[in-house]
Amino acid sequence: KMREYTEKKETCGTICLKYLLFIFNFFFWLAGGAVMAVGAWTLAKKSDYISLLSSSTYSATAYILVVAGVVVMVTGILGCCATFKERRNLLRVYFILLLCIFLLEIIAGILAYIYYQQLSTELKQNLKNTMTQKYRKVGEERVTSAVDKLQQEFKCCGSNNYTDWADSMWIKSSEASGRKVPDSCCKTITDLCGRRDHPSNIYKENGCITKLENFIQEHLKIIGIVGISIACVQIFGMIFTCCLYRSLKQEPY
Repeated sequence: KMREYTEKKETCGTICLKYLLFIFNFFFWLAGGAVMAVGAWTLAKKSDYISLLSSSTYSATAYILVVAGVVVMVTGILGCCATFKERRNLLRVYFILLLCIFLLEIIAGILAYIYYQQLSTELKQNLKNTMTQKYRKVGEERVTSAVDKLQQEFKCCGSNNYTDWADSMWIKSSEASGRKVPDSCCKTITDLCGRRDHPSNIYKENGCITKLENFIQEHLKIIGIVGISIACVQIFGMIFTCCLYRSLKQEPY
């Protein structure tokens, strides 16, 4: 009787673990979609500004999240199969994938945090040079588009202020047609409006460096929080998997 009671107890425990792991996998699968969406959104919608950064860390964190999100969704399906088929070899594969995703997301979170600390220094050292040396240069169309979008979206002109454009290779050339700043500095864009640098015409006092820094830091916060949060949730999944694996190992065949 004692043996029957023990086997019954183990079976009930296994059933509870199976349903806990199934529920975890369902939410984990949804979380994978969210992680992938955040990474894809960063790359697709905000990729213009990536060309203004000298470091590839910002884009690297986004790519890691996309990869992690895809693997999470595949792993969630595998976890459901492993749970209901009670296959220990599938559970082993599932646990290894969980561990890999966990490490990926921790890495993304750490990279986001490190780059968050370094961003201000990088922008101060490189943004003005990128804007003045690469704007309207052949082969640097992405930078040109990013600078124009940056100045219009954030209502700013130059890195620190509009005077930065005096050092621009393009402004100094005949191609600028007498412009003192690019037309994208104008409050209302018209052809050759950059010839007049009066405060009523351009965003004279507002530089772009602080606004771009704040913008990217906000996105790094999102990337870091998403990566670390999902990684923490995975710890529960790994615990459930270990418990179910041990439970299946103990059950009689």
